Amino acid sequence: MSNYAGSTGNRESERKMGAKMKWLIGGGSVLVVFFSVVFFGMLRSAKPDAGHEIVLVHKPLLFGSGGIDPEPVRTGQQYIWWTTEGVDVDVQPQQFEVKFDDLMSSDGVPLDFDSVIRLQVTDSVALIKNFGPKWYEKNVESVLKNRVRQAVRQHGMNETAISTVAIEEIDAAVSEAMAQYLEGAQLPVRLIDVTVGKANPPDAIKTQRVETAAQEQRKTTEAKRDQAEKSRKAAEQSRAEADNAYRNAMGLSPELFVALEAVKMQREVCATSGAHCSFIIGDTGRVVPTINTDQPTSPAQ
Repeated sequence: MSNYAGSTGNRESERKMGAKMKWLIGGGSVLVVFFSVVFFGMLRSAKPDAGHEIVLVHKPLLFGSGGIDPEPVRTGQQYIWWTTEGVDVDVQPQQFEVKFDDLMSSDGVPLDFDSVIRLQVTDSVALIKNFGPKWYEKNVESVLKNRVRQAVRQHGMNETAISTVAIEEIDAAVSEAMAQYLEGAQLPVRLIDVTVGKANPPDAIKTQRVETAAQEQRKTTEAKRDQAEKSRKAAEQSRAEADNAYRNAMGLSPELFVALEAVKMQREVCATSGAHCSFIIGDTGRVVPTINTDQPTSPAQ
C-alpha cells in the first residue's frame, strides 16, 4: 500500500515539474520573441543611392557616445539604431543656380543676370561635421552673389549685354575668387566652374536700343542714297562733257548735234527685231515723228 502511494506521489511531482518546464519554455519563447521584436524595431536601414553617401550621426538615448561616424555608408545597406540620424550627401557634381535682379553695371544700368556654379563634394563626413547639411545655403551662396556683383561692376551695360569677352572675364574673375574662398574656408568641395549668362537690360533700355538702331539704319540708308545720287550726277556730267567735246570736235552746232542724236535714237529703235518704222519728213527736211508698230507698213518715204 505504501509503495503504491509513493509511486502516485512521484508521478504527481513529475507532472508538476513537466508543467513548470512547459511554462518556462513557453514563457521564455515569448520573451525571446518580444525582445527580438523590440530589438529589430529599434533598427532601421541606411541604403544610399548611386552617387550618394549617408553620413551617420549617432544620438544615443542612454548609453554610448554620440557624434558623427568617421565612415559614411557608401554602398549596399547598413542597419543602424533608430536614434541614429542618416544625412544623405550627393557626391556627384552638383549645379546651383543664382538669379540676379537689378545688378548695377559700371555705368549705373540695372541688369538681370543668371549665374551657375558647379561643385563636387570631396569629403562627406567632414562636410557634415563642420558645415552641416545646408552647407551651400549657409557658406557658399551669399559669397557667390557678392563675387558676381563685384565682377559685374567692373563692366558697362554694352559690354555685358553684347560682348562675350566681358562675360568671359567675369566668369574668370568669379571662378578665381570662389576657388580662393573655398580653399580658405576649408570647405571639402571642389569647384568645377562658374558660368555667368549675358546681361538682360530693362525693357526701357531695350526699346531705346531698338530705336537707336533704327535711327542708325535710316542714317546709313540716307547716306547710301545720297552717295548714289552724287554718283549718278557725276556720271551724267561726265557724259554731257563727253558729248560736248564730241560736238566741238565735229564742228556741229547744238541744233545739229541734237538732230544727230535723234537720228541715232531712231536707228536704235528701228533696229529692234520685228520693228517697222515710218519716217515723215517735213518741209524743212526735219523728221517730225517716228512711228514704231508691229503692223507691216509701206516702205519709208
